[in-house]
Amino acid sequence: MYGKIKNYLSDELNSLHQQKLYKHERIIESAQGAEIIVRGNTVLNFCANNYLGLSSHPELISAAHREIDSRGFGLSSVRFICGTQDRHKELEKKVAEFLGMEDSILFCSAFDANGAVFEPLLGPDDAIITDALNHASIIDGIRLCKAQRWVYNHGDMRNIEDLDSSSGKTVKGLERCLQEAQGCRFRMIATDGVFSMDGDIAKLKEICDLAEKYDALVMVDDSHSSGFMGKTGRGTHEYHNVMERVDIITTTFGKALGGASGGCIASKKEVIDWMRNKARPYLFSNTLAPAVVGATIQVIDMLSSTTELRDKLEANTTYFRKKMTEAGFDIISGVHPIVPIMFGKYDNCSQLAVDFANKMLEHGVYVIAFSFPVVPRGKDRIRVQISAAHSQEQIDKALSAFIAVGKELNMIK
Repeated sequence: MYGKIKNYLSDELNSLHQQKLYKHERIIESAQGAEIIVRGNTVLNFCANNYLGLSSHPELISAAHREIDSRGFGLSSVRFICGTQDRHKELEKKVAEFLGMEDSILFCSAFDANGAVFEPLLGPDDAIITDALNHASIIDGIRLCKAQRWVYNHGDMRNIEDLDSSSGKTVKGLERCLQEAQGCRFRMIATDGVFSMDGDIAKLKEICDLAEKYDALVMVDDSHSSGFMGKTGRGTHEYHNVMERVDIITTTFGKALGGASGGCIASKKEVIDWMRNKARPYLFSNTLAPAVVGATIQVIDMLSSTTELRDKLEANTTYFRKKMTEAGFDIISGVHPIVPIMFGKYDNCSQLAVDFANKMLEHGVYVIAFSFPVVPRGKDRIRVQISAAHSQEQIDKALSAFIAVGKELNMIK
């Protein structure tokens, strides 16, 4: 039976190789950090979601050890049977307070949180209006829901409907979608807080204004924001001064908030209570491991007491962006530590991005090329991610490597 599909998969995999789209995994032989070991060599890591440098922080490692010693390795249960410890409830309370919400509920990942959030709340009589560039987990979560769907052109708040010349498809602005959805019972606008490939920040003030005008809920996935965006690191809702106006936040503990695993939904008490009773990824998935819970509690305590790490990250990001722009690289402007180096204007951009990343590794800097289907064709890039763990010396070394490889490949003068 396997022979037929084996031949099909082999052909498809060969096609990926020929198109230079096959994803090869580089093997890391050390803990995650600003420096890692790859192929026996110590290199600088500039492509991790380790924004605050906490993935191997000694205080988190100690907290995880303490939690294993006191609460065990795992609970072998879902939450509503015998998988809820006092520490789970403590983390939920701390996360809710940190994000400025009434309550929160834990999941094994932010992907699960986004897979859970839509279906319990919205049905066939309701509407979801979603940004065209939302994360795959939001897209999949919406697919699980029977609500009617509208997709608005990325970041477009206008009351417009146009023909996109590149795709030949009709695109609409958010306000147009909200107007068309007025016959629905409930309406929810869903957006990433920060879009992971470009590092651009959702226009939450405008979104909240339109939500109030058209009586809609606002849901934000803040996975690339929680812990460092905003004055005290609460996220994009703090950055845009709309903390009281966003209804639902999903986020991850697998990026800035420790880098291990886990995620949550934070919202009003009634929403969270409903999720505990109806969210399938919560009801049918094993509970979050004690070590992750204990370490994440430590993260929230650290970030609630000082902004030192997010301030360092902001300074590192500003410096790197400025120097790369001065060097002549084509980067997407912004303030986020995601810094995309774009290759679309060069011939054979997919191969060039791969060659660039490989040469960077030879210079002792680990970065990865992104090509179709992760990004649209012609939007190939190397997505640099800055960390608070990067020292000035390490950033300067990365800049020197970028400039050297850029000149070698005739991208800059």
